[in-house]
Amino acid sequence: MALRYHEIGQRLKAFRMGSELSADEIAKKIGISRTALYRFERGELAKIDTLERLAELLGVSIPTLLGVAIEYIPSAVAYFERMRQIEETAAHIVMLSGPISFLLASDDFQAALEDVLTENITDAVANPARAMSDIPKILDILQARKELYRKRRPTIVNLMSAFEIERFLDHGFVGRRGLPEAVLMKRKALARAEINHFAALADQQPIGVQIGIVPDTLPHSGFQLFRQPDRKILVMTPFRLGGEPNVRVGVATITSAPDGVALHEEAINEMWNRSLKGQAAAECLRQLLASNGSPLERDQPTTLETSALSGRNKSRLRR
Repeated sequence: MALRYHEIGQRLKAFRMGSELSADEIAKKIGISRTALYRFERGELAKIDTLERLAELLGVSIPTLLGVAIEYIPSAVAYFERMRQIEETAAHIVMLSGPISFLLASDDFQAALEDVLTENITDAVANPARAMSDIPKILDILQARKELYRKRRPTIVNLMSAFEIERFLDHGFVGRRGLPEAVLMKRKALARAEINHFAALADQQPIGVQIGIVPDTLPHSGFQLFRQPDRKILVMTPFRLGGEPNVRVGVATITSAPDGVALHEEAINEMWNRSLKGQAAAECLRQLLASNGSPLERDQPTTLETSALSGRNKSRLRR
């Protein structure tokens, strides 16, 4: 397997950003200059003993840093930076990431993120200061990702679960329970506005955006599949931004292993085939809005579900 030195540098940068150390501190601890560290992050070849010291300092394995196995990412900062890096060259993205996918989310959703992520940090958090310091880093990376998406416009397939949307509408766009009633009402209004936004996207079917609403169960762990010109990359993550977000606990994984990619492609096609698309997806979202987040009656199939089962909505996934 040929090593991609530019991507080794990208991983190094992501893990450095996810650490509690500055570039100056890292360079000093391993005995190099900050300029040399930045050169490594741009993809210049580093000696193996330097990489070993960097890996040990950043708490990652050499295989993860080199990208010759699965990447394990325990930091949300490092995870979102890796997503930004991968999206720089992705032509097609399939995402299953909770009720809301950030790249397609509205500006109002993005504007509310700082408050939602901040309130998610309670006294029970192991390291509140570290968690708080991560929030501006995450927001900066997310802004860069949104700007990159608007510039490049890769094709996006967004699978959404009706069950998770119900929960999102019922709880509101919140970072924790026990918020004051006035705040809670505002956050529920934000959740409704966001689902309206996705209903409009489903209705309009803009070029390069496909939305599928799955009326029944979807996997609880999110994943994304990126198709680049020369390979496919699978990302599985516990980190999420919408519907009771998590940017503190868990380990994301990144791999290009053919079996892992193929198995997830099969799962994607199965979910896509039973999902509602276009106007049917938009109508489903508006039914959920009309029910105020309460579960829809599921003893009998709805008109939308019957339509999906009959095959009228089983359009092929465009690649």
